[in-house]
Amino acid sequence: MKLATLRTADGTRAVRLDGEVLVDLGHADLGELFARADWRAKAAAASGTTYPVEGADFAPVVPNPSKIVCVGHNYTNHIKEMGRELPSHPTLFPKFADTLLGANDDIVKPAETEALDWEVELAVVIGAQVRRADEQQAADAIAGFTVMNDISVRDWQFRTIEWTQGKIWEASTPVGPYVVTPDEVGGVRPALEVRTVVDGQVMQQDDTGTLLFDPVFLVQYISTVITLRPGDIIATGTPAGVGNARDPKVFLLPGQTVITEIAGLGACTNKVVGE
Repeated sequence: MKLATLRTADGTRAVRLDGEVLVDLGHADLGELFARADWRAKAAAASGTTYPVEGADFAPVVPNPSKIVCVGHNYTNHIKEMGRELPSHPTLFPKFADTLLGANDDIVKPAETEALDWEVELAVVIGAQVRRADEQQAADAIAGFTVMNDISVRDWQFRTIEWTQGKIWEASTPVGPYVVTPDEVGGVRPALEVRTVVDGQVMQQDDTGTLLFDPVFLVQYISTVITLRPGDIIATGTPAGVGNARDPKVFLLPGQTVITEIAGLGACTNKVVGE
């Protein structure tokens, strides 16, 4: 299934893609849906109001997750381009619900930076509460996968050795358009092409099969630290090709369009505008 949260005149609605229409699932958003133990059966069987896919206004797939945990340095090529050693453990940092955007929303370039960068990421969406999950529990807790563009404000990110201040800017992070269940993409450890395209130029291209720490391992690892709840999001890291690592450096400017896409999941297509 491909599931989404749609903005409508009456508020957001959880929906399922069915051909050229989106079928209402009877819940306000996917976070609310995933809180049900029977969410898979409910989503598959729903036959409510429909909305056209064409012109759909997608909200973040989960508008208010209890937590967003991001992983840095998880593709070998990206680690090398940043001049670092391969890590023994995942590098984690948080985002917050206020940082999220819909898949086609504009990205507003903050007035405080000239170093706005792109990062295409496979994001894991949690569909069951887990703590200290074993491998099978971790796999079972994955509702599906979506696309995230972990927009980074590099000059703020590197003010200190801790990255968070460059990662949590208000309304900066597109995520969506769909949560795609694992059965549609080859399972809970999918090997999918990921790309970033800026104004028609391919900037990043890799395969999620080359992740150092795969989605199941990340659910296990993170759930050891803190309870993962339905609707929580794990961003699994970005491949080589970020603007900050280029020589000369290249950053996003107002008027540009950045597309982050993952095969089988869809794409976030966002215009950059000035603040």
